[in-house]
Amino acid sequence: MNRLSFENIYTAGEIVYQSDLYVHYHYPEMLIKFDSNYLKFQNMPTLTAFKEAATYLYNFHLQQHQYHVKFTFPENRKPTEELIHHFLQNNYAYSYLELFSIQPDQFPRIEKNMDIAIELVTAANFDTYLQLQYQQDISYGKAFAEAKPYEYRQQFQSENVMQILSYFQGNIAGSVDVILDKDTAEIDSLFVLEEYRRKGIAARLQQFVMDQFPNKTIILVADGEGTPREMYINQNYRYLGFQYEAIKIFKEEN
Repeated sequence: MNRLSFENIYTAGEIVYQSDLYVHYHYPEMLIKFDSNYLKFQNMPTLTAFKEAATYLYNFHLQQHQYHVKFTFPENRKPTEELIHHFLQNNYAYSYLELFSIQPDQFPRIEKNMDIAIELVTAANFDTYLQLQYQQDISYGKAFAEAKPYEYRQQFQSENVMQILSYFQGNIAGSVDVILDKDTAEIDSLFVLEEYRRKGIAARLQQFVMDQFPNKTIILVADGEGTPREMYINQNYRYLGFQYEAIKIFKEEN
């Protein structure tokens, strides 16, 4: 298997334009999803090139009634001080993600806990899965939460996605999605409801993934400045690199 990178992380979107400088991803089925509607810079842009790209994406999105622009930058390279100054002066939020991987047999084994149950999403419990996701998605706004079920249904029907639920003492507690590729299984959207955290549920969701795919490399991305990254490091995940991104949200037109 070749060296793992952010290229191995799944993007729900199609390429609508590509140049030597950037790749433009667009997801017409869910225009409000930032992570699927953005420009990926293949080389670090100058400030002038960034401004031109930002104008291009802004005009494209405006025609689609999209009110954001998002950019990702070359892996393992921090934007220049000139670019960062521009972000700060023009109301961009910028941060970075980190990429991790682990071989399933390296994940610390966990004793069985009778209070915690893990199960695959099926037709019988899919509505429960949707209700749980809505609780999580509503924090990003009502429009986002109401648009997401389309994607969840598409993933449920896909052979390359596994959706998993967790319960604590019979109550729905959290979930994780797994996106499958030839050599990798990507852990995505792992979360546990706040009232059930610090009970080992997230670890057992991961253990379930490790048991399901013992011959694949498990990969995931985490907020570079967030708490989960420390959990992954303590669980023997291997740090592979970082990627900066910048996002700006505009006021919707009436």
